[in-house]
Amino acid sequence: MSARTTATRQKLFDAALKLVGERGAASVTVDEIAAEAGVAKGTIYYNFASKDALVEALLHHGVEILAGRLRSAEGSEDSLEALVDEMLGFWAEYPAFGQLLVSELWRTPGQWHGTLSLLRDDIVSIVRGQMKRLADAGRLPAGVEVGTASAALFGTLLVIALDWQVFQPERSRADVRESVMLLVRGMRSAR
Repeated sequence: MSARTTATRQKLFDAALKLVGERGAASVTVDEIAAEAGVAKGTIYYNFASKDALVEALLHHGVEILAGRLRSAEGSEDSLEALVDEMLGFWAEYPAFGQLLVSELWRTPGQWHGTLSLLRDDIVSIVRGQMKRLADAGRLPAGVEVGTASAALFGTLLVIALDWQVFQPERSRADVRESVMLLVRGMRSAR
């Protein structure tokens, strides 16, 4: 893909994400996305077959960014804290993606529910790897199932990030991260 095509797609992703985050994917039109991106409507159809294809590509794009950040945390000294920090950083940078993810996952049956379920599984599998390493090191409370802990951490971070962005935007990322880590450390010491 050329640099120009990549830049155009990024403009379309940014515009679509902004509008979809504000009103939901179903209520946004191709004309509105084109206007927000500052491109002709045909540019969208040149890059994507339809609005639905654009939204689906947007979902994949967002999850790829998040997955890359979570994978980068794996080699850190405290990889769990790094994972928490990377996820909070992603939600801070892309709050509309969190809104899209939550709204579409809860919409039953949602148009993108199947895609989002697969993408959610991709992210949770990265978190599951971290939880498995903690369990293997004896750092998870007895009886806590790795899959449950993984989904719980992902869900907790998503909801905390949305709460932070919507209701407590004055809090720093470091403050939110430390609050999450106090909760996680408290769970570990409850063994």
